[in-house]
Amino acid sequence: MNLKILLPTRLVQPYVGKYWILRSHEKLSTLTFPIGYPQLIFHRKNTLYIPELKAFQPYFAISGQVNFPATLQSSDDTEMIVVVFKPQAATLFNIPVSAFYNFEIDGYDLGDSGLNGLADKVFDAESAEDGMSIIERWLISRLNEKHIYDFNRIGASLNILFSDCKTTVRDMSEASCLGKRQFERVFFNAVGMKPKEYSRIVRFQRSLWLIQNCNRDYIDIAFKSGYSDQSHFIRECREYSGLTPCELIAKHPIYSDLFSSPA
Repeated sequence: MNLKILLPTRLVQPYVGKYWILRSHEKLSTLTFPIGYPQLIFHRKNTLYIPELKAFQPYFAISGQVNFPATLQSSDDTEMIVVVFKPQAATLFNIPVSAFYNFEIDGYDLGDSGLNGLADKVFDAESAEDGMSIIERWLISRLNEKHIYDFNRIGASLNILFSDCKTTVRDMSEASCLGKRQFERVFFNAVGMKPKEYSRIVRFQRSLWLIQNCNRDYIDIAFKSGYSDQSHFIRECREYSGLTPCELIAKHPIYSDLFSSPA
């Protein structure tokens, strides 16, 4: 298996966290967790099977926010490109991410001629790297100021949440200069998940980051991740991974997509 992580260029960095390219000529089975990011996924060879959904991913998939673990299984011939958006960025590209809560849909079903043309070019590209360059140019061409106001407001609320996982929805709404009810509506449309539930994903990802960095003190992890106590942390770890922290550490490599630097 070969995994290549690439950073976006300067123009796209406010909206895209990273790109990654996965190539494999062997069968794979990977447990995935809620990561807090929407994604565009392009399968240039075989697609992945998700047994929990009893379905294959579309060749061109849009993945919204999810609140459950899933297993991704591949055959022996995989090549995929993934665009990992910043949490509130997908709306800048006219992708209605709030409609994809707990769903992965076929991007062709949106009826967006620009997206359809992009997918066709990515699949026809000589290499995955060429396909990624095509994606980057397309993203730059779609940048506009249509939704920049809400993008910045929600970005301010996310910044304080990422800094302190104990941040309340009211604190987030105040940071965005919006009333609480208006903030919740704007946040859901931009991020694809209600702010209170998204905060839970952030707590879980923070706990993964601490484990990834060799912290095995569950009381300390619970405190630093914003949980009320150790039992609260263990319950949510089981909900989002299907396993207790001990089982998770024993069976899977631990990595926080939300808090780890792609560099």
